[in-house]
Amino acid sequence: MMSKWAHIISFGTRTGVSSEVLRSFSRNNRLFQSKEGLCSKRSMSIQSYRKCDVVVIGGGAVGASTAYWLKKRAKKDLSVIVLERDPTYKEASTVLSVGGVRQQFSLPENIQMSIFGAEFVQNSTKYLGDVDLCFRPHGYLVLASEKCAETLKENSKLQNELGARNELLSPSQLKQKFQWINTDDVALGCYGFEKEGWFDPWALLAGFRSQAKELGAHFLHGEVLDFGIPKSSDTLNSVKVLAKNNETCVVDFDICVLAAGARSGQIARQANIGNGSGTLSTPLPVEPRKRFVYVFTTQGENAPGPGTPLTVDLDGTYFRRDGMGSNFITGRSPNQHTEPAVNNLDVDHEFFETDIWPTLAKRCNAFESIKVCGSWAGYYEYNTFDENGIVGPHTFYKNLLIATGFSGHGIQQSPAVGRAISELILDGRFKSIDLSRLGFDRIASNRRMCESNIY
Repeated sequence: MMSKWAHIISFGTRTGVSSEVLRSFSRNNRLFQSKEGLCSKRSMSIQSYRKCDVVVIGGGAVGASTAYWLKKRAKKDLSVIVLERDPTYKEASTVLSVGGVRQQFSLPENIQMSIFGAEFVQNSTKYLGDVDLCFRPHGYLVLASEKCAETLKENSKLQNELGARNELLSPSQLKQKFQWINTDDVALGCYGFEKEGWFDPWALLAGFRSQAKELGAHFLHGEVLDFGIPKSSDTLNSVKVLAKNNETCVVDFDICVLAAGARSGQIARQANIGNGSGTLSTPLPVEPRKRFVYVFTTQGENAPGPGTPLTVDLDGTYFRRDGMGSNFITGRSPNQHTEPAVNNLDVDHEFFETDIWPTLAKRCNAFESIKVCGSWAGYYEYNTFDENGIVGPHTFYKNLLIATGFSGHGIQQSPAVGRAISELILDGRFKSIDLSRLGFDRIASNRRMCESNIY
């Protein structure tokens, strides 16, 4: 008899993927045994596991969120394995993020996902138990020039209609509310005074992992080498993995979720996506992009105080307070022509001197004399097509779901994305937020979903 969670998943005719009956989920959903007893609460060697209903490739925030939502709903009726190549997460985009959450987007999907992200973070104990995400509800302040002021107005109107809480501020109003700011070249600001701020990304990841494990998901350490693809088939049926002891193992699955962050494009190619013909000729356009974060301090007078929002300047340079001391963090994405190499996570300190510091000093007099006291670099899972997430089914493989390419927004959208993927698997459709427009099919049809950025 078919498992209770197997069902007809209809992705609609718009995607070009006809309704298919996914193969019955594995009937063997019992907890795996070891000599030490039940193993559901620990990350075990991959040799202990050979088959599952759902394999999630990528154990960062999106992958761990997916496992959490699947097990929260399906519990013991669905077996879930999460594959993560680096159990230390030392280069993971999740833990190297600055942890911002905002609704100041122009696409309704991004706004809605981040509204839920904010609700999840603010009420983390409701979802994750005794986990402190250290949320700082100090908001975002996005500045616009005269040229971009109208776009900022339009964005704010949509955001508030969808449930965000922000207000537009004239230069004089900005100066009154934030006395440190220089508004000479600013025409308008948008201040998110609720549901925006920042939190501890590592704590969120740890919370997702802990709860998913408690519910029976298994997090395994291993690197994807290849996929098993039956001849002339439109499904994937297994993944070959290199374990930490350099032994290989084949894990059979019914459904695969690709949530491998910056490495998603590379792993997709291992499934012939982008290397094949017809539908398989379209690659997954996700690659790593390196971004720098600098920590600085200032002894200047009238520096931004502890309640200062994360401020985004006209050229995309941002800064916010870091902790309760006098430290700040700052960064900015480079332009397309000056993207740094991604073969390491070395920090370019010249980029701070030439590109970031001048903007900081112009915006705030206290930043004219500052000292860099730390830095780090991390990878964006950059969607080269339109810089927005790809969420939903692949257009050829009927049992492959994609959740990647968030281009810097993944950590704040991970609660909503994991929930959305669980809905596709368990309900056959998006129920909470309709993310159909963010599907992979838009890549093949050259239908971009771009943000109306103001810088």
